Amino acid sequence: MSKKTFTEKEIKQLKTNKYVKSVSSKGITYTDEFKQIFIAEKEKGKFARDIFKEYGFDIEALGTDRIKSASKRWQKAYKENGIIGLRDTRAGNSGRPTDRELSLEEKNARLEAQINLLKAENELFKKDSFCRKGDEEIALTPSHKFILIRSVIEKYQLENMVSYLCEAAGVSRSGYYNYFSEKSQKQRELTDKKDEGVKEIILKAFNFKRRKKGARQIKMTLAGQFGVVYNLKRIRRIMKKYGIICPIRKANPYRRMMKATQEHRVVPNLLNRQFKQDIPGKVLLTDITYLFYGKGQKAYLSTIKDSSTNEILAYQVSDRITMDLATNTLLKLKKNRNFRKAEDAIIHSDQGTHYTHPDFQKLVKKLGLGQSMSRRGNCWDNAPQESFFGHFKDEVNIKACTTLEELKHEIKQYMIYYNNYRYQWNLKRMTPVQ
Repeated sequence: MSKKTFTEKEIKQLKTNKYVKSVSSKGITYTDEFKQIFIAEKEKGKFARDIFKEYGFDIEALGTDRIKSASKRWQKAYKENGIIGLRDTRAGNSGRPTDRELSLEEKNARLEAQINLLKAENELFKKDSFCRKGDEEIALTPSHKFILIRSVIEKYQLENMVSYLCEAAGVSRSGYYNYFSEKSQKQRELTDKKDEGVKEIILKAFNFKRRKKGARQIKMTLAGQFGVVYNLKRIRRIMKKYGIICPIRKANPYRRMMKATQEHRVVPNLLNRQFKQDIPGKVLLTDITYLFYGKGQKAYLSTIKDSSTNEILAYQVSDRITMDLATNTLLKLKKNRNFRKAEDAIIHSDQGTHYTHPDFQKLVKKLGLGQSMSRRGNCWDNAPQESFFGHFKDEVNIKACTTLEELKHEIKQYMIYYNNYRYQWNLKRMTPVQ
């Protein structure tokens, strides 16, 4: 540990660096993002001093002893606990290790809290942002998010993580506390009481003459038969709130989908899970995954993976899930000078509309590839690709990115690391490129 203290000038200078959480005269706290960047850069063979310098730190101000100490500490933590080991969950932590001061029970309690936080984040982002209704995506309201956050906190006992979870869900901390305040709860009770009365009147119109009706028919029936005038939006809100659904002439969520896919063609599963054929360039796997970053922002990642070597041969990132996402990934594969197509090479995917589309299938043929597809709803038929996405989301700091450009940069760095420096046990302890 360095005995060097920081001057006022050095403290001000260090505070301007976005990778610094806090600085005092005796210590400095780095962000979790910088620790992960440091480990990734270190595994590329860079020197610790050069990494700190590259990311805007004054080497003279920090001192070589402090840099060496941080480097050893982070590498040890990463080796023992992976990415979790790099997370700073201690208030006022200066970055110095305190394992010697903690009992075994305290260490276990902290580790359990970290695991529960990761579970909570995963659960929050799985349910947050969008729920599905037919073929539509419907954004959750802030009130739904507040209820979700409270359920996560109670389930995993994360009372001290309110600010973090509110930020992750894209809602304000003050709004969360206000929602559960006594005043707000009383106001909601009054609103619910009024809505109950309106619901009873709407149900009379809904069941009038024993004929089920939609919102517009209900509005006209209320005015014509009961002399009651309600706003159409109010009627729809009450119907949605209490699950009053008209069974007649409902929109068919599949009609538009079927119309759009009339020219689409599903191909047989030629691969049959024979992923490892020990011939690079023989079996290619492709898929698209959702990425949630920043404050509820969504992007999409399309990749093509060599099933034999696990190398990511091409990828494309976009904020729109258009047809170009899949076709541009194929074009990037074509431009990859290191890719050597084997005899009878095939590209395997699920039965998504991107891969059944005539444009995609024509481009596959143009590249001289055969095409194979998983059976409907069977993710195991493309298991290695799904496994890659799982590791990717665990290891990449997606949520810290605030813009699409930052996200693309983070993904680019990870792809370089994954292909060239991430050793894999099942590849005889080599990297995909090796």
